[in-house]
Amino acid sequence: MEKKGDLTQGPVMASMLRFAVPMILGNLLQQCYNVADTLIVGQFLGANALAAVGSAFTLMTFLTSILLGLCMGSGAVFSIRFGRRDEEGLKEGMCASFVLIGGITVLLNGLAFLCLDGIRVFLQVPQEVWGLMREYIRVIFCGIAATFLYNYFASLLRAVGNSVAPLLFLAVSAVLNIVLDLWFVVGLDRGVAGAAEATVISQYVSGVGLALYTWFRCPKMRVSRRHWRVRRESIVEITGFSVLTCIQQSVMNLGILMVQGLVNSFGASVMAAFAAAVKIDAFAYMPVQDFGNAFSTFIAQNYGAGKEERIRAGLRGAVTVSVFFCVVISAAVWIFARPLMLLFVDAGETAIIAEGVRYLRIEGAFYCGIGCLFLLYGLYRAVGKPGMSVVLTVISLGTRVALAYVLSAIPAVGVVGIWWSVPIGWLLADLTGMGYYVLKNGKTR
Repeated sequence: MEKKGDLTQGPVMASMLRFAVPMILGNLLQQCYNVADTLIVGQFLGANALAAVGSAFTLMTFLTSILLGLCMGSGAVFSIRFGRRDEEGLKEGMCASFVLIGGITVLLNGLAFLCLDGIRVFLQVPQEVWGLMREYIRVIFCGIAATFLYNYFASLLRAVGNSVAPLLFLAVSAVLNIVLDLWFVVGLDRGVAGAAEATVISQYVSGVGLALYTWFRCPKMRVSRRHWRVRRESIVEITGFSVLTCIQQSVMNLGILMVQGLVNSFGASVMAAFAAAVKIDAFAYMPVQDFGNAFSTFIAQNYGAGKEERIRAGLRGAVTVSVFFCVVISAAVWIFARPLMLLFVDAGETAIIAEGVRYLRIEGAFYCGIGCLFLLYGLYRAVGKPGMSVVLTVISLGTRVALAYVLSAIPAVGVVGIWWSVPIGWLLADLTGMGYYVLKNGKTR
């Protein structure tokens, strides 16, 4: 087994950060897919088109979170086996994971198209927005298979310590997406469908490209016929990690989807404000989310190698880095909330801008909460307790959804109750996760 990408050796924080930085840059670029759509659509096609693309983004985030969760769960198994130097077990796990997630991808894609007309009712999409949203999602659903390919091979490569290759393919496809967005929307006047087409083409470039890279440039990752005859134990392990992580990711995004439906009930202006603000929000805390994923790979490799003291040192350093970053970003979002909204919304849309600024200043003040929560997710997933990550997600999102519906129904509170429900959910989940860790005396095995 190659030593390159081994996170069980060398300085703890240097190893973790060296691995994390390409992941952070890569996923910031991945956000460019829909942000480019949102920015260009908002500036050239108007508020209703912006609301349509924003609601579609929340829907797609939920659908792709199922695949992302499956890939992340498999990645934890890959990392543990890599840490144990179990090359045969790693390849057998790769095959089991590919068949499992590939089959679910086909099923998910079929269901997405079958349930297309039921989406409007579930999300409470206004009539004036639905036509544009339907036009957009009919195209964007065609990229679900590309999402599987990219996330599967990105999780595999990151599990063995290669976070650079996924970054490079995302960089190419993100630039391509922006160029195609401008060409299709502005040059060819193809509207929201053109924005979706640009995204789907770019997704296939990154997904197929990374698959070919793994095959041709990583010969030690190639599997043979014997690896496809997987043992029952391998299937059970992969399924256990993948399904629980998938549940965690999908529960998280199902909660967000339910909140999106509530937001939509407040009309097109609030929808547009939320659509723009949530993209800024995602960019702001995406680095700590990816740092949490890198931290998880670090912990998983060292867990597989049995290096408990290195795990503890990594945990201490990760908390310090995450909190510091969150404080800096919180201050930046609070100060620059209005200029950030103006990137997406015309200055004349004062009501949309005001609501977006209010959202950002409430959420942005509490990024330390979500930063710690991502570390807790990564820790429990890496040490073979993905069920605890599910529990924390249910607490966070359950609180968010329940409070959003309760508070927003109070006339004196209204839509701002939806915004305040988020940091309250983060706080309760953090307290639960840290309490469980302390209760177990900080043991990771």
